[in-house]
Amino acid sequence: MGTNKKANAKNSAQLSAMRTAIKKFETAKTANAENVEDLYRQAVSAIDKAKSRGLIKPNNAARNKSRLAARLAK
Repeated sequence: MGTNKKANAKNSAQLSAMRTAIKKFETAKTANAENVEDLYRQAVSAIDKAKSRGLIKPNNAARNKSRLAARLAK
């Protein structure tokens, strides 16, 4: 497998993990689960990792984190 394909697979997996973490947080918040703050931290961490690896732009990361924080505060 070429380097390009490996990088693409790695990037896709990282983006998928970020989206999954966000969805888990949203689902838990809707269900009023106890571990919402833990899931919030995991989602923010996943967003930061994706940003640091250049998978999403800095403003996109800031916007997503802001939305999650607002949702957590409600």
